[in-house]
Amino acid sequence: MVNYDDKRNFYRMMLNSEVTVTIIDDEANSKITATCRDLSATGIAIEMEHPLEMNTAVHISVQSANSAVQPLDVKGKVVRVKEESSNCYLIGINISEID
Repeated sequence: MVNYDDKRNFYRMMLNSEVTVTIIDDEANSKITATCRDLSATGIAIEMEHPLEMNTAVHISVQSANSAVQPLDVKGKVVRVKEESSNCYLIGINISEID
């Protein structure tokens, strides 16, 4: 279990799942494949090759490995962008809506 030292209101579930990110703010509704690192009741951290602008509205779909479990679809805004290495950015999304 993850240590609860960061005083968050919700525990984070560590994942390593492929997700589809749709950028709502652009006219084309661009779709990007990314990796979900962790997920909580209020946020999601994704890893991708290119940064996103702060406050960008996104829709994220996390597919389930089990067909009996529905995919998770959330909407939110980018609240953190951190360059981890060359071509690797950690993007923090604040979840505003769960479908």
